[in-house]
Amino acid sequence: MNLEAVYDQFPILKSDEWILKRIEDQHVNEVFEIYDNDNVFEYCGIIPKHNKDTVKKMIGHFERDYNKRSRVKWGIFANCEPDRLLGIMEAVDFNLKVNMVTIGYFLAESQWGKGIATRAVGMLLEFLFTKVNVNRIQAEVMPANELSKKVLLKNGFIHEGTLRQATLWSGKGIVDLEMYSILREDYIILHRDSIDGGEGARVGE
Repeated sequence: MNLEAVYDQFPILKSDEWILKRIEDQHVNEVFEIYDNDNVFEYCGIIPKHNKDTVKKMIGHFERDYNKRSRVKWGIFANCEPDRLLGIMEAVDFNLKVNMVTIGYFLAESQWGKGIATRAVGMLLEFLFTKVNVNRIQAEVMPANELSKKVLLKNGFIHEGTLRQATLWSGKGIVDLEMYSILREDYIILHRDSIDGGEGARVGE
């Protein structure tokens, strides 16, 4: 795993329509819109935040976690409106021994149903597989979260099974989780043309 591709400098991922980049203090209103909405975190192990000052401090925590090499949070933006945060994508638990990483994502409710999460996940997969040389990418989903499962399946993830009463999630207690994963070999088969030189996400400066 090439962690320097992640942590040498903050990786900016670009496609023709979308850009994944650092979340900064200027995005506090959009971050608050996401974290203030109980619906966004109905199926997540995250407790909503209803105080804007708390959310502003969280943005600093995003930077702290990145500097500690424990977690990366990207803001999801449209190229046509590059200063308006639409959602958040994250990569956590970079497991060097297994060459594996876990991803998660959530959008502002106003952005649901537009295919944004599907495309953003695709951009992150390309970066993690082709630049970071990860072998396995996984995501944990609560069984009732049908929309999130569709995002993963559209990107080639495989449903591996259900972990019964296996995890304690904040605000949810002990929960069942469905495990989804995609391996590098799966990705190569699905995206051979783009890996061989076709268009895809680009890593910016």
